[in-house]
This record gives sequence, C-alpha cells and structure tokens, in this order.
Amino acid sequence: MKITFLEPLGLKVNQIEAACQNLKQAGHEVVIYPDRNENLDVLKQRAEGADVIIESNIPLRKDFLDACPNLKMLSIAFTGLDHIDMEECQRRGIKVMNAAGYSTEAVAELAIALMIDVYRKVRENDIITRECQRKGIMPGREIGGKTIGIIGMGNIGQRVAKIANAFGCNVLAWNRTPKTIEGVTFVDKETLLKEADIVTLHIALNNETRDFITEKDFALMKPSAILINTARGPVVNEMALANALKNGVIAGAATDVYGTEPPLKKDNPLFDAPNLIMLPHIGFATEEAFVLRLGIVVKNVEDWLKK
Repeated sequence: MKITFLEPLGLKVNQIEAACQNLKQAGHEVVIYPDRNENLDVLKQRAEGADVIIESNIPLRKDFLDACPNLKMLSIAFTGLDHIDMEECQRRGIKVMNAAGYSTEAVAELAIALMIDVYRKVRENDIITRECQRKGIMPGREIGGKTIGIIGMGNIGQRVAKIANAFGCNVLAWNRTPKTIEGVTFVDKETLLKEADIVTLHIALNNETRDFITEKDFALMKPSAILINTARGPVVNEMALANALKNGVIAGAATDVYGTEPPLKKDNPLFDAPNLIMLPHIGFATEEAFVLRLGIVVKNVEDWLKK
C-alpha cells in the first residue's frame, strides 16, 4: 500500500517517520510532504497513486477524489469531517476515519481561557499597559461562582464541566441525550440560555445544529452573559451574534470558529462587533494534541489494514 501524508500535521517529518515504523516494516510505502498546500492541483499531484491518504482539515471534495482512483482509505487528523465529501467517499467505498478525542484537553482549556479573557479584559488591559498608562484600567469579573451553561456534553463538554467545577461554578448542560454527570444539572435549551452567565458551545455541526444559536436565542440570554464558541462556526448565526453585541443584547463573546475557515473575508459582520475576541481556529492546535493525533491517525491505518 502507498500511504501518503498530504501535510506534516504540524509536526516534523522525523516525528511522522518514527510513528510509521511499523507500517514501513510491514512493507508499506510511506510518503510524507513537509509542508501544507491547499492548492487543488498540488494536492492531486501529491495524492497520485495513494491507497491511503492522511491529512487534517484540507477540504477534499469530488474533484479531488476523481484524481484518486486507487484511494481506499482516508485517515483524517481532525475530529469533524464536514470538510470531507462523505457521500462521495461512501459511493466509492472509501473508508473514512477521524481522530476522535485528540483535542479534548486543548479545546476545553481554550474555552476556559476565553471565558477568563473576556471576563478579566486581558487584551484591553494589555493595551493600557503598553501605552504606559495606569489610569483607565478596566476591572473585570470572576468566573468563580458563576453559572456556566454547556451546550453539548461529549468529551470536550464534560472536560469543560470538570474544570468549571474546580472554579466553583454552577454547571448547567444541554445535550441531545440527557446524561447523569456529577456536578452537572441537565436542563432544556431555553432554561440554560436564560440562567447561564456564560454559554459555551461544544456540539458537532449537522443539519440539526446549524444556526443552533440565532437572534431569538440571544434574546433569551442575560444582558450580562457571554458566549464562547469553540465548536463549529455555523452553529452560531454570525449576523445574529454581531447584532447581539452591537445592541448590547449580551455583554461579550469569543469565537475560534466561523462560517468559513480563516482567513476571513473583510466583509464578515463580526469584525465590527464590540466586546468580541476572534481567534483563527486554534482550539485543536497544541503541541501535545498534535502528537496525540498523529498516534491516532497512524493506528487507524494500522487497524484498517488488519481487517
């Protein structure tokens, strides 16, 4: 089998080579490209003759798959698969596996960090300091004792709950299927939005969750509440979020995800929204997570080859 890494997954080539020793010893050819390139023509060239392709979140659609007649398996170094043409893969009999769980700690920690950043006005006070001022410091708020509403209680949502409990927060949660988790009270969506001081999103993107938070949902939230989105961009209606911030419907927000992957277009409505932290989709991006997901995607290939 020819196994091709379309990109280095944020790691050094020698790290990938070390992780692939068992595959090489079994007689498989492993090709590793040392840089990330999303140009379709380049991707097609790199994928030539590949039986297995490994990549993270580069969109792979029908036009790419058409150039891969030998492709039998995609090992995706990412949790979500909305960037993969799953229907076309199914039609062609291409096995697709993700790297579930690799970024649980990374995303949970970022969600908590954003809560603290918004509450303590870290960026604003950094600017004041760099301008050599002391007057005008911006006092913040504490998350200890606040009510955190977690929408989506998979692995990441549960990890956020544990960290929030450690801060002494009251944790409410909504999940499509209610669970029993110590320190967490499950409620309906409307109750969560009305009672939470901080709403943090950790749901997958699908037809049911697209535009899960819209204008009517923001209207339910406290004027002092903030929204954190480290899940998927289309879960939140971007125009509704921008308007909620501009009109003071909610007090602040932070987002790491958008309707399209960064770089964003200059006409994105969020650029004009006040009290908003915008990050370039880095929730998954830690050194520890990258190493963990490499192990997962390689093992996915090894397990698939054994069947």
